[in-house]
Amino acid sequence: MHDQIPHSAAIADSDYVIFGGTGDLALRKIFPALFWRYIDGQIGDNFRLIATSRKPVDLAEFSEKLRPFCADALASAPEAEAVWEKFIQLVSIQIVDIASGDGAEEMARFLLREASERRPLIYYLAVAPALFGPSCQLLQKVGLAVSQSRVVVEKPLGHDYLSAEKISQEIRSVFSEDQIYRIDHYLGKETVQNLMALRFANVIFESQWNNNAIDHVQITVAETVGVGQRASYYDESGALRDMVQNHILQLVCLVAMEPPSHFDANQVRDEKLRVLKALRPLKAEDIIRGQYQEYEGELGKRSDTETYVGLRLGIENWRWAGVPFYVRTGKKLAMRASEIVITFKRKPHDIFADQKSGTARTDRDDLPNRLVIRLQPQEGLRLQLISKEPGPGGMRLFPSELNLSFDNTFGARLPDAYERLLMDTARGNQTLFMRHDEVLAAWAFIDPVIEMAKKTPPSLYRTGTFGPADSFFADKDDSWIDPKEDSGR
Repeated sequence: MHDQIPHSAAIADSDYVIFGGTGDLALRKIFPALFWRYIDGQIGDNFRLIATSRKPVDLAEFSEKLRPFCADALASAPEAEAVWEKFIQLVSIQIVDIASGDGAEEMARFLLREASERRPLIYYLAVAPALFGPSCQLLQKVGLAVSQSRVVVEKPLGHDYLSAEKISQEIRSVFSEDQIYRIDHYLGKETVQNLMALRFANVIFESQWNNNAIDHVQITVAETVGVGQRASYYDESGALRDMVQNHILQLVCLVAMEPPSHFDANQVRDEKLRVLKALRPLKAEDIIRGQYQEYEGELGKRSDTETYVGLRLGIENWRWAGVPFYVRTGKKLAMRASEIVITFKRKPHDIFADQKSGTARTDRDDLPNRLVIRLQPQEGLRLQLISKEPGPGGMRLFPSELNLSFDNTFGARLPDAYERLLMDTARGNQTLFMRHDEVLAAWAFIDPVIEMAKKTPPSLYRTGTFGPADSFFADKDDSWIDPKEDSGR
């Protein structure tokens, strides 16, 4: 298991401390990701994985609670039981109360007993954002905010600009910017990174990546689930805060950013920041809000919170002037899918318009070229073209695709986004993490949008559709491009 690593380099031995380590996020995402990396040999037997809990938790009990979330990994592992037992031996549980500080001194003694090794000390704050600052201050108080420390924080980073700035100041009062990893799991997806490779490693695409060739861009992040147990949180947040401010704006940045001089964390983040600062302020007609019909019944009260939002964005620079970016996200939609669709301009002249020579034409002959980037599920890239149908009988044209399905091409399982991001924190690589000024720039753009959106109640839409009937395309030939179930296959 640990002898050969074909696609990933082993990580230096580290101490990974997960605050809230017995909670939902840790059980569903963090520890399963670490287990996959252990199976693949990226994590060695000298790693220490520390889960903090406010209440005593027996390690055997923790193991039983975690095991169902690691079922797929166990099924793939040779000698699964032996591998599982060795992994669980890396785990220890420390009783720490962030509010009172109880247990923090004991955890510090446990972590620093081998301080001479200068092992990376990584603190994953899988707790409420209100505890980000107190957690960092507690680490400083007990001597755990040292030069080899790194802190990982989850979204939401505040609910507006001012609260995000306050949280950031609290963290930055203890840790320097190069020690802070603001995680957005969308940036760890294989296809998101392939988007950068597609653009910056291929002249054929980068030379066409501008307003001379591109008509518009659509980004869809669709979910089939409702708000569920997150109803009370979601009603205070809505789709704009929950998805657009972070995930979707980050995808817009990656599509629209200029090529950095080097693939370096700060240079990549500098270019993303320039995109955020170039976003055109929105008008009321650039915003569509929706709410699925059952939402108020699930919530148990009247609400104007949007569970769907569509935005028409503009980027005010030379590359993208005049190219609209249409983005949408919603719950209880027709299917679960995240997709970026780049629609190129139509050909300036149709040489096949003359049908006297037996040319057979259909209403799909004149479809524009499109590049479809599927982030989930069935990750992959598709380039939609117009081709000639094989055989005699004239120039019969039809739409076809060049398909790079990652499952079919690479065969092996693709690592989960959390796996990649967790390993990057151990490597000290911040390229796929947000910087302080990025977070604030995103809030500076979205806060006025939220205030403007409140003035119009959301339109109701039926579960299993792609949102309300309202559209930006009433006076255009285009329409929303809905994801298909077989995309990427």
